[in-house]
Amino acid sequence: MNNLRKLPIGVQSFKVLRNDRYLYVDKTEYLFRLVQSGRVYFLSRPRRFGKSLFLSTLAAYFLGQKELFTGLYLEKAEEEQARFEQRTAWEAYPVLYLDFNVGKYTDSGALNERLHIMLCAEESVYGISPSKEEQPFFASRFEKFLKIVYQQTGKQVVILVDEYDKPLLQTMGVNETLNEQYRNTLKAFYSVIKTCDQYIRFAFLTGVTKFSKISIFSDLNNLEDISLRNDYAGICGITEQELEQNFEPEIEALSIAEGLTRSKTLAALKKQYDGYLFAKAGVNVYNPFSLLSAFKAKDFGSYWFSTGTPTFLVNYLKEAHYFIPDLDGKVELNESGLDTYRAVTENALPILFQSGYLTIIGYIKEARLYK
Repeated sequence: MNNLRKLPIGVQSFKVLRNDRYLYVDKTEYLFRLVQSGRVYFLSRPRRFGKSLFLSTLAAYFLGQKELFTGLYLEKAEEEQARFEQRTAWEAYPVLYLDFNVGKYTDSGALNERLHIMLCAEESVYGISPSKEEQPFFASRFEKFLKIVYQQTGKQVVILVDEYDKPLLQTMGVNETLNEQYRNTLKAFYSVIKTCDQYIRFAFLTGVTKFSKISIFSDLNNLEDISLRNDYAGICGITEQELEQNFEPEIEALSIAEGLTRSKTLAALKKQYDGYLFAKAGVNVYNPFSLLSAFKAKDFGSYWFSTGTPTFLVNYLKEAHYFIPDLDGKVELNESGLDTYRAVTENALPILFQSGYLTIIGYIKEARLYK
């Protein structure tokens, strides 16, 4: 029991995870299906659920980093698909990675500064130097970047966006004027993904929340939202099958530390960390941050909750006037209500679900209602 594996708590780089031999639950089958079946996707999942790591895995694939996928589902699947399509396997593409996790957005100009920094870093690689007059027009710079990269490389660009909604969440209920400015800026910026479709190989956007299409993604009618899809319910998080297949040494060590049998340890893990359901007929998943933290500490703690409730959610609930115990198993929502939320709404249920504080416990098929 002295040779437990390295657990990737907080590891967001797929390259670091693989090269440094951290334990990895293979999610590359989901990646393969996404790449083969569509081009522009959106995924909403709670914080600390593995969204950043999945984006990093996508980046590694599109950069042609074959060596990182040794022994994983994608290694064989990519080779077989390439032979079937009579193309070169592991073809590399230019990757534009936009990470909004970095920075604080409560100050005016913070979003513009972050967009400028991210675009400058990518523009410099291809010798693009926007004039001082061009710099504040981020949508135009984004469009110009995609066109020039395509002209220089002959290849379409892959766009990966991490936590697209962080600037909006940090200003929601705090500074509505700035929040509105951010919505307008981001709406124009993301609309480029539609207008420059011919220059884009693949795009994947993630966030905690799904802002209403009329506020952010109204121009992005080619966006495929997989957040509530049954076939992608397990894309982030750890399923019960993955738990038992991948974590046997950790389960045994935790059992010894707690003085429990294996079956009682699994039951305790399920009670404490399982139960997240993101689709009406999908698979339940464990919170990965909490599960890995429990294995590392050999203790059933409240790890995810102890990292802090987001400020935006605290403010939102104060305004909504909900008595939280009344929500436990006693509310129903249709799909449009669960799928979409706007910052101006008085209904806190969708944001509680998207933030990971409520989950689906059932689906009434005849009424098309989630419980």
